[in-house]
Amino acid sequence: MGNNKIIVAYSGGLDTSVMVKWLSNKYNAEIITVTGNLGQKSEIINIEDKAKSTGASKAYVVNLKKEFINDYVWKALKGGAIYEGEYPLATAIGRPLLAKLMVSIAQKENANIIAHGCTGKGNDQVRFEVGMKTLNPDIQIIAPLREWEFKSREDEILYAKENNIPISVNLKKPYSIDENIWGIATECGELENTAVAPPEDAYQITTNPEDAPNESEKIKITFIKGVPVALDGIKMAGHQLVGMLNDIGGKHGVGRFDIIENRIVGIKSREVYEAPAAQILHEAHLQLEKLTLDKDTFRYKQNVSNAYANLIYDGLWFSPLFDALTVFFDSIQERVSGEIMLELYKGNIKILSRESENSLYSQELATYTEKDTFNHKDAEGFINIISLPHQVITKHTVNKISVVD
Repeated sequence: MGNNKIIVAYSGGLDTSVMVKWLSNKYNAEIITVTGNLGQKSEIINIEDKAKSTGASKAYVVNLKKEFINDYVWKALKGGAIYEGEYPLATAIGRPLLAKLMVSIAQKENANIIAHGCTGKGNDQVRFEVGMKTLNPDIQIIAPLREWEFKSREDEILYAKENNIPISVNLKKPYSIDENIWGIATECGELENTAVAPPEDAYQITTNPEDAPNESEKIKITFIKGVPVALDGIKMAGHQLVGMLNDIGGKHGVGRFDIIENRIVGIKSREVYEAPAAQILHEAHLQLEKLTLDKDTFRYKQNVSNAYANLIYDGLWFSPLFDALTVFFDSIQERVSGEIMLELYKGNIKILSRESENSLYSQELATYTEKDTFNHKDAEGFINIISLPHQVITKHTVNKISVVD
């Protein structure tokens, strides 16, 4: 490759720690690492020193927590983006922002090669590379895990030890963990056996519901146009609100997911996710939408939300369809303002109250007391009209003449 700089997407985990040394040896190139701080805690401490100690000439560590929440997470929340009905897309939402960061640093450093630590059968290789190639079609990408000699994480761990590379995993706990403020994804190790329940050490930030406090906790979340802006009446920045909900929800065992999911590349994988704030906010947001959106808009959004989640999961954040759907969600969220009160108890979320100036709920129409204003006589005609096509079909089918040869 000659005299080149390689910009490395660096998490500080096993793969990228080994990768810096491996790239330096293989390509004899200047290695510059880039780490986006999306609110992760486990690998971010001293990460600049760690990168340089493994061979990087320069190490960027960029705080992206505010941008991540405001420009990425809130879009997914307003869109109701939950992949295959379960996964709140923590890792997937972070990838386009990191891809954007990588391309930006490459341009700043006048480099045309970017390396990432994604596996050849994982989702993130697609998300990173599609995102980076969309933002800069001329960028060259190296994916060491698709070509290097290591056959397993155990091989990487041994290589790290032989080369004095500091790592936080070992053969007894060989999990692959990806973390940001919106959630944690854990895979590998015992989790690859779908017949076995996740070991307790696979969870990082949530209490086992059995061990959660015996006293429930009530919280109130305030939304303005689909965005959460206050917790228990106290206004705060998005990343602070999410952080507090992670602490509160995690304490009560909320936000644990053990999922079999369909990967982009066509295989199924077993993932353990922890996302207390995401689960709480998605539930609260959904309840507020049910209160403030009309029936047709709410039903249509359910279908579009699934498409939106698939786009995010598949790495198509920077696409025309994603942009168009985002405009749709922003439009309907104009009504989604109000307050939702929830109760957290041993892994469960209970809705206690829903309030909004834009509420479409009418107690006078819904009540069964003497205050009822609904015209019950209208129901007969409504039923006749809506059932008329089906009545015709039934009569036509029953009275159809059979021709006997």
